[in-house]
Amino acid sequence: MNEVTTFSATVSATARNGILVVAIDNPPVNATSADVRLGLSRALAHAEAAIGIKGVVITGAGKTFIGGADIREFGKPAIEPTLPDVIEKIEALSKPVIAALNGAALGGGLELALACHYRIASPATQVGLPEVKLGIVPGAGGTQRLPRLIGVPAAIELIASGRIAKAKEALSLGIVDELAEGDLIATTIKSAQKLTDTPPRRTGELAVAPAGPAEIEKASSKILAKARGQKAPAEAVRLVASSHRPLAEGLADERATFLALRDSREAAALRHIFFAEREASKVAGLENVEPHPVTTLGICGLGLMGSGIAVAALAAGYTVIGLDQTQQAAEKGYERIVGLLERNLASGRLDQSGFDAQKSILVVTTTDADLAPCDLVIEAVFDDLTVKIDLFRRLDKVIRPDTILATNTSYLNPDEIAAATAHPERVLGLHFFSPAHVMRLLEVVRCKETAPDVLATGLTVAKKLKKLPVVTGVTEGFIGNRIFSAYRREAEFLLEDGALPHEIDAALEDYGFPMGLFAVYDMAGLEIAWARRKRQAATRDPSQRYVEIADRLCEAGRLGQKSGRGWYAYPDGKRTIDPEVTAIIEAEREKKHITPRSFSREEIGQRMLQAMATEGEALLAEGIAARPGDIDLVMVNGYGFPAHKGGPMFARS
Repeated sequence: MNEVTTFSATVSATARNGILVVAIDNPPVNATSADVRLGLSRALAHAEAAIGIKGVVITGAGKTFIGGADIREFGKPAIEPTLPDVIEKIEALSKPVIAALNGAALGGGLELALACHYRIASPATQVGLPEVKLGIVPGAGGTQRLPRLIGVPAAIELIASGRIAKAKEALSLGIVDELAEGDLIATTIKSAQKLTDTPPRRTGELAVAPAGPAEIEKASSKILAKARGQKAPAEAVRLVASSHRPLAEGLADERATFLALRDSREAAALRHIFFAEREASKVAGLENVEPHPVTTLGICGLGLMGSGIAVAALAAGYTVIGLDQTQQAAEKGYERIVGLLERNLASGRLDQSGFDAQKSILVVTTTDADLAPCDLVIEAVFDDLTVKIDLFRRLDKVIRPDTILATNTSYLNPDEIAAATAHPERVLGLHFFSPAHVMRLLEVVRCKETAPDVLATGLTVAKKLKKLPVVTGVTEGFIGNRIFSAYRREAEFLLEDGALPHEIDAALEDYGFPMGLFAVYDMAGLEIAWARRKRQAATRDPSQRYVEIADRLCEAGRLGQKSGRGWYAYPDGKRTIDPEVTAIIEAEREKKHITPRSFSREEIGQRMLQAMATEGEALLAEGIAARPGDIDLVMVNGYGFPAHKGGPMFARS
């Protein structure tokens, strides 16, 4: 039995046939904490000095090699040895150091692997340098060593996008040298023994393959176009593009850039979103609550929303029973779902066996009683209170008493829907965002009578669907649409006060939104919101400011892109400013005797941001949202708020 040597609380090693196998055991992701760095440094020193040790293998315990740096150390005084110190020792070791990548090698984990003299990966390995997603760049050699292995264009694409590559791609690119089909450690030890007779291949000593300006421009332009003002992707491109410099010079530049970005507001915002995701899953009162087992989902309504939910459910391995009113509607829904699966097959997101498996667990019906086997039923029918209540009353008669009912309503009161059922305690809201098989956000609505185990089940199902669940209380529009309504109102007030649609949109895009508000309206269509406003007209408080400009546009047949006219005109499909819209706005101002004034882009942005933050504060005060981070998650993941600004609550803090 090989004797275990402990180098720190998280790093230990065994000597096997002259090779020191060093294991990092720092759950959950083997982050390169101070203790890990200390243990690795000691292990390397031991290996260098030990006569009987001919080489070193570094691996991770569990299913992860190293998931990255310990983000909790950001902003704190540096603890030596730093990760660059450890990486320098690895690369400089006189004996071969082999990385046995047993799982994810991300961020600092991949940087450490790049400094090893050889890399062998298991088929399940994923590699990447996703630091740009936290507003920083790799800070331990990633921007300098990766291009030495795979070239500048490929390194720009990988680093500046933060994309993760699977094992086979990593092998084809040259990031790893070998895939181990059998026992990873045994394979790596054999390779280490072979390498003891040759000088170590040090990545930092390799020459960077020449790349022309056109190649670099092609690799970087698409990524920078998506950056929307973020600093980190541009800095990553700059560092990789200049990696032909002497290694020491490049590493010094990289480290200085990393430290400057780490301390920036942008990085703080992205860290806020990162931690907010982890906090969102912590729901008061559910600490010791067991969720129901769920294997079969019912989906009522197989339109665009219901079909999207079905695709997400099938991908998660749930058996899906779809219900629609008529045979024609059910068949059309089935075709729509299968069509989405076929797209996934064509794009490579799904292989043929996966396609066949998912298709085999999908059935559709027009008979309520066929939903009897379901553990959870999600309604995605027309957003009308009478329609939804009628459906839930029908379901009461055919499903088991422990089957959970979920409403996907956007604006209706789910408490009213629940109250009309025999078991209101088993009702909750699952508000998906469209397209439901793509959008990650899912608002999980805790109704007045929702039982804790029902809420816990909703959260568990959401995670299995690979959604980001955020719990919300009951209010019109829940968290997202209520804030969006405040955001929309403020934009309309700005129109009356003197701004024009294209000026507001430009300000929002400057701030980092992917598309301006009025352009979004036109893309989605104006008629649904118009119908809702008309329904609410009788109950609207006459003392509250109401802007009629959008109503005038709809009355004029300007319903968005599909009608060729909305807030903009679309000759030949291209969005253009329309003087007719300006005339409608000016006429409405005159009717209310409003003297317009001009606004700077900064003023527009601040007014919009303040409207969102003020509504968010109201949601917190009312207990609808549990924490500011939940609100920020909803707005970033559901409404295009730029993640590098942290969400409206963070941005106003």
